Amino acid sequence: MISAAGVATKQPLFSFGLISDVQYADIPDGRSFLGVPRYYRHSILILQRAVKEWNTHHKHIFVINFGDIVDGYCPRDQSLNTVKKVVDEFEMFNGPVYHMIGNHCLYNLPRSELLPLLKIQTLDGRAYYDFSPVPEYRFVVLDTYDISALGWPQDHPKALEAMKLLREKNPNENKDSPNNLEGLERRFLKFNGAVGKEQMEWLDGVLQEATELEQKVVVCSHLPLDPGATSKEALLWNYDEVMNLMHRYNCVKVCLAGHNHTGGSSIDAHGVHHRVLEAALECPPGTDAFGSVDVYDDKISLVGTDKMESTDMHFNP
Repeated sequence: MISAAGVATKQPLFSFGLISDVQYADIPDGRSFLGVPRYYRHSILILQRAVKEWNTHHKHIFVINFGDIVDGYCPRDQSLNTVKKVVDEFEMFNGPVYHMIGNHCLYNLPRSELLPLLKIQTLDGRAYYDFSPVPEYRFVVLDTYDISALGWPQDHPKALEAMKLLREKNPNENKDSPNNLEGLERRFLKFNGAVGKEQMEWLDGVLQEATELEQKVVVCSHLPLDPGATSKEALLWNYDEVMNLMHRYNCVKVCLAGHNHTGGSSIDAHGVHHRVLEAALECPPGTDAFGSVDVYDDKISLVGTDKMESTDMHFNP
């Protein structure tokens, strides 16, 4: 393809859409615990505009939702219908939509109800999976609430493991409070979670296979993995374990995440790009936060809308 200036421009291999932290609820606007305004009814309008935009660009071959589809303040008797309502908006996209679960999803519904609604088809309530839209690339969707005090029955081994860890790491009565926790220890909050042993083994296998197939890997998760790209209170509990595993391979190029609403970006010591996405929920009426991603051999370009910053992520040779 030749640009207007007569310079050869490369076409992307493929493109996809993304959005994070819609956190819709049919309730009046409010504020986060830090006092940041939240626009609960407006967020679904952002999603509608996003889907319209993605459908206009016929090159978009899928969409990824980075979790927190509805808000924790959604009245419990409305949770099921609210999740269905937002899923229906995503379904208006002319192609596959890949979901992941976040803490707000799990405040509203247990995994057993949530996963079928989000069409996450895995065994035993797991919510991690991978897919390969083109031979050159593989996307890995992590379940960052695998070990979690949310979403599992209270007596489930994964919930018990999470509560044991929280009791050890967080002395506060309110386990969502980071008071008196120092530095990176501030991540040990009830609204976060961890990747469990089985999932780590699965991830190792996926990265090994991707390496053999010479695929580039994009890791997608609700919780961020790199302290350089997010607040300490938003990190995956065992981010260091997951990062150490990823760094044993050269195939992981980009990690995309949600959860930390202000967004962020970093390049870690191994040259992996980390991009935390700005939340749809905190966009005042008339503003947006969603993106289109163009994927090339040597880079991934996030073209953001309004409050979502555009980011070019060039790979190390």
